[in-house]
Amino acid sequence: MFVTFEGPEGSGKSTVLKEIAVRLKAEGIAVVTTREPGGSPVGEQVRKILLHGQELEPIAELFLFLADRAQHGATVIRPALANGSYVLCDRYADSTVVYQGHARGLDKERIRSLNDLATGGLRPDLTILLDIEPEIGLSRVSDRDRLDDEPIEFHRRVRDGFLREAELQPERWRVIDASQPLADVVERCWDAFTDVSSKRG
Repeated sequence: MFVTFEGPEGSGKSTVLKEIAVRLKAEGIAVVTTREPGGSPVGEQVRKILLHGQELEPIAELFLFLADRAQHGATVIRPALANGSYVLCDRYADSTVVYQGHARGLDKERIRSLNDLATGGLRPDLTILLDIEPEIGLSRVSDRDRLDDEPIEFHRRVRDGFLREAELQPERWRVIDASQPLADVVERCWDAFTDVSSKRG
């Protein structure tokens, strides 16, 4: 089972992902946790450029994310799924549609096509959107990167973009209010996870 965690900056994706992984492992399920960008050795180098390098043209930024995703899928995600592990990923293709499409203004349909090329058509079984107002999310971020420092209008477009994407595929997405206490957020995410898992058999 392939599960992705999406959301604006400071929504708690990494923390919630780890909590879900702990629960799965306690049930004897093999789990691989990973992230984008940076889920592979090559990806870690790309991550430094994307998050801590100089300003990038939107199209250059897009192709760096796609390069990371192609390597990540081929060397980490697909092998883990083939071995029977559950894969929990902090950000995936939807983030690129949102950040480079909705927020940067690049063509969203072209991005979707390029995502399909980079991933070989691999899509999540479940995507959990941790939704939070940008002002609240950013107030939680202590170690800011290049994207965190974008204007607040950019982050509002990001949030709106995620919500729009979730509306397009309600069968895959589950929207969780990330402003709740952490324990409640984890519980709602676990409910979504077990619901989809049970339907898969």
